[in-house]
Amino acid sequence: MKPINEMKMSFESRSCNESFARSSVAAFIAVLDPNVEELSDIKTAVSEAVTNCIVHGYKENIGKVYIHVKIFEGARIQISIKDKGCGISDVKKAMEPLYTSCENGERAGLGFSIMESFMDKLKVRSKPGKGTSVTLEKSIVSKGK
Repeated sequence: MKPINEMKMSFESRSCNESFARSSVAAFIAVLDPNVEELSDIKTAVSEAVTNCIVHGYKENIGKVYIHVKIFEGARIQISIKDKGCGISDVKKAMEPLYTSCENGERAGLGFSIMESFMDKLKVRSKPGKGTSVTLEKSIVSKGK
């Protein structure tokens, strides 16, 4: 199915850009008039995915984070967030609640669980040494209600 509107952006994997990504996606999908809960869910899922790119994908390095947002008929959105970082060797394990690859213990390991609970669909693809792609999908059912 062809999108009725779409947007692409990229930015450096600096933690200060996480709020920029979240706000940019929210502004782009505002045309669908999501309610506060829907908007909050989407912003949170985007924040988690971008944070994963910054903290886990690039670790101590600076790389690019890529976001591609598509709006489809029926107020359905698809958000792809990608990095070209270290990748994930075991995606199934990484998606388990409380699992984290963070060695200093400062991460809760709930990022994928949060994304999955706030969105209608979550798909994660990764190749070690090549990077990770997270695709989030959600239908806006409120249409401003």
